[in-house]
Amino acid sequence: MSFYDEYKKKLVSAEEAVKTIKSGDWVDYGWSVTNVYLLDKALAARAQELKDVKIRSGVTLWMPEIFKIPDPRNHFTWASWAFNRIERQIAEMGCAFYVPCRYSEVPRFYRENVEPIDVAMFQTPPMDEYGYFSFGPSVSHQMAVCEKAKTIIIEVNKNMPRCFGGYEDSIHISKVDFIVEGPNPPLPQLGSSPPTDVDRKVAELIVKEIPDGACLQLGIGSMPNVIGTMIAESDLKDLGVHTEMYIDAFVDLSMKGKINGSKKSLDRGRQVFTFAAGTDKVYNFINNNPLVAAFPVDYTNDPYIIGRLDNVISINNAVEVDLYSQINSESDGIRHISGTGGQLDFVLGAYLSKGGKSFICLSSTFEKDGGIQSRIVPSFKPCSIVTSPRTTAHYIVTEYGMVCLKGKSTWERAEAIISIAHPDFRDSLIKDAESMKIWRRSNR
Repeated sequence: MSFYDEYKKKLVSAEEAVKTIKSGDWVDYGWSVTNVYLLDKALAARAQELKDVKIRSGVTLWMPEIFKIPDPRNHFTWASWAFNRIERQIAEMGCAFYVPCRYSEVPRFYRENVEPIDVAMFQTPPMDEYGYFSFGPSVSHQMAVCEKAKTIIIEVNKNMPRCFGGYEDSIHISKVDFIVEGPNPPLPQLGSSPPTDVDRKVAELIVKEIPDGACLQLGIGSMPNVIGTMIAESDLKDLGVHTEMYIDAFVDLSMKGKINGSKKSLDRGRQVFTFAAGTDKVYNFINNNPLVAAFPVDYTNDPYIIGRLDNVISINNAVEVDLYSQINSESDGIRHISGTGGQLDFVLGAYLSKGGKSFICLSSTFEKDGGIQSRIVPSFKPCSIVTSPRTTAHYIVTEYGMVCLKGKSTWERAEAIISIAHPDFRDSLIKDAESMKIWRRSNR
């Protein structure tokens, strides 16, 4: 039987495919851009027949249809390896819960720790002539999912980019149970907010620390894109990419000739990532492009792999930093905002790298209830999450400066962190540090 004959034999409607899902099942929905679309609608239509269907996913970029039904709590629960704006909305319905993890560990979780997967379904580009479906822009942990799934359903989307990979980047038709041809929806557009003056000041401080030949990891948001713009306008050259998420900024840098990967000791000449999300600029660039390579996350985010690359520059955001130098990027007390993601992986990996630097960026203040509050706090409020412990903190950056915390004692750290807080809060932070016994009389 040819691959195309096998394809036709496994081709079914979305309604037929989701009949395999039963009450109580664990279902995997794909990751980010490759979340299912038509299959999601078909499952939502079956909602009243089902109870307690548990779904794993993360970084979803649109509201799933299964959470637009009346009283979704009785039917579906969303377990996320990451959290974003959409998933916070699902959580407010009482339907979404975070799975604490270092992102690099997720493939092993599937292989060793989590409940068995009854059905895995996800979007892919069309099958190639050798019978393979690329995992597209979401290689991440998809092979581990497929290895442990009892049933695999693929939803084909002709608009999905086909990405070359390092390994575990595709699945053969022989491993697939059902194929659904979807309506080929356009891919979700994840743009960044317009940069603020604070973003530009922080970016200026960081760009000065980047050497020629550096290997970049950029997170999501306006800050990384501002940094990308500044690098594109700078004299930097011979840059490499080894990142968790591939974003628009990397495309801009590539088109400006700043990235060639010539100094990388691993995957020389290739831009390495585990998933991509952005605008069509990204999706078009990574499609069939031999300059990029999509690897599973237990490779891209492994601190020891990262550490084998020289001059790794890791740039991530935070919600707040306390005077002990703990970093919270996940919550405001009990209000869940985001997940650990790859921050801790890259904070650790960048420091293992020869010449590597990890930067945690945040504005010094934010507005709340009509007033200004400091993101530099004495200590976290109860239930706030420590994303990166104080032992791993390297560089902390606000619009008021940059401090390196490695090798510093508790009083030195408190002094350094207060020096980059908003001036209006520094005196009160000093009093807090004194009461916390991490302030010397000889400090200024």
